[in-house]
Amino acid sequence: MFTRRHPYLFALLVMAALGTVSMIFFSITVTALTGEPVDSDGEKVGVIELVGAIVDSKQFLEQIKEFREAESIKAIVVRIDSPGGGVGPSQEIYREIRKTAAEKKVVASMGSVAASGGYYVAAATDGIVANPGTITGSIGVIMGYTNFEALLEKIGLQPVVIKSGEFKDMGSPVREMKDDERALLTSLTQKIHRQFIDDIAAGRRLEVDRIEPIADGRIFTGQEAKDLGLVDRLGNFQDAVQWAGELGGIQGEIETVYPEEERPPFIEYLMESALKLVSQSGLTVRHHPEAKWVPTPNI
Repeated sequence: MFTRRHPYLFALLVMAALGTVSMIFFSITVTALTGEPVDSDGEKVGVIELVGAIVDSKQFLEQIKEFREAESIKAIVVRIDSPGGGVGPSQEIYREIRKTAAEKKVVASMGSVAASGGYYVAAATDGIVANPGTITGSIGVIMGYTNFEALLEKIGLQPVVIKSGEFKDMGSPVREMKDDERALLTSLTQKIHRQFIDDIAAGRRLEVDRIEPIADGRIFTGQEAKDLGLVDRLGNFQDAVQWAGELGGIQGEIETVYPEEERPPFIEYLMESALKLVSQSGLTVRHHPEAKWVPTPNI
């Protein structure tokens, strides 16, 4: 065998292989621990995407704070494609954008839709760019639930509720809503609606009287929104980036930078990187086939 005939050569090959593996893992470790900072050379426009329903503000708050503190980021574009979402997260994002706008220029770029909470967020920026056909507006608040009382009666289920206060099970889906409960929830909805209107007026620097007549939940095209003063300019994402760069004082070609993607756990990152290097080197790793779910296309 090779190991018996050439023991010294075999030992050298093993040592060389171990050295190569050690260097690979050292390189991966350094990359994982250091990464590439946002403060790279040159002046840039930071881009943060807000896509889908607004249900959690944590990631957005971290990203805009990072851009606000980065010296190389001279302005920020918030790209919005959202039909709205929760009141709390929308208000948190609104507040953080306002805080950032006091230090750096922030421009909103509306995609397909920026309605309700999506528009709430956009109103906090220094300027809004929308496509002519962007669906926007929907300045309103909605609260709803489904009542299953009749269904439970049909199948013979009787709900039992023990509560500490009269309104503790308000909005229960297993019984009819009382008049005083409806009045209380209506009052709550109207108060939040008032906050919505006041924040939009403040963000857009408009009189409340101009917002109230159109704050009935209706939606507008981007063109209509511009005519109403809800949008500043008509254009696409690149137009928004160009405007933000100009507001930030960037000369020449404008570069954009996105927030760094969240890294997986360190060990997982090492394993994935090692497998990537192995595959790139031409080696193949065999494994047992696994069942995979293939999604079907939707339109």
